[in-house]
Amino acid sequence: MTDDPGPARRVPRDEVRRRLLAEAVRVFTERGYADARLEDIAHGAGFTKGAVYSNFGGKRELFGAVLGRGAEDELAAVTAEFDAAGGTRAMVERVAELISTRIVGDTGRGRLGLEFAARAAHDERTRAVLAPVRRAQRDAAARSIAEAAERAGGDPAVPSELAGLILHCLTNGLVNEHLADPEAVTAEVIEQAFTAVLTALLPPSADA
Repeated sequence: MTDDPGPARRVPRDEVRRRLLAEAVRVFTERGYADARLEDIAHGAGFTKGAVYSNFGGKRELFGAVLGRGAEDELAAVTAEFDAAGGTRAMVERVAELISTRIVGDTGRGRLGLEFAARAAHDERTRAVLAPVRRAQRDAAARSIAEAAERAGGDPAVPSELAGLILHCLTNGLVNEHLADPEAVTAEVIEQAFTAVLTALLPPSADA
């Protein structure tokens, strides 16, 4: 006679969300937003489809969370360069290199973002999910440029909110251009573009 193992241990909610997000990234990247199925995402993560609805609300919201998590990871990596680099010029070069590497090395996420944005242009429910994500990304970029300028001993060349919008649009534009013409919009070109814009946005005396 075997011992009764008792009730199965309940998976913590944070772990459920982490596993669902990880599997969602894989499935969305492989199949695109339109062809990705919640059943497959849930099954791959070890749960039922109900876990997706209870944690995210639906397919749009899950995808929005995927985009948001990617932006958070990128922001954390950029912020880490503030301390790693030995000065403003070095920091600008490192951040530009980091962003360039991510754009070129993760084209799957770029394609997904472009697909979702295209849907948002003509679907109000998709736009309602995407707009807060984009707003948070712009706010994060604004905070980053404000912090970088403060460390350089001055203020950004334009208000930080505008600087955040500029960087956000630059990133999305370069993602789209690299997807459309990777032979011309290379990692080197992307790095040069970011270096030029970041240098222009930071205080003129930053490298004095």
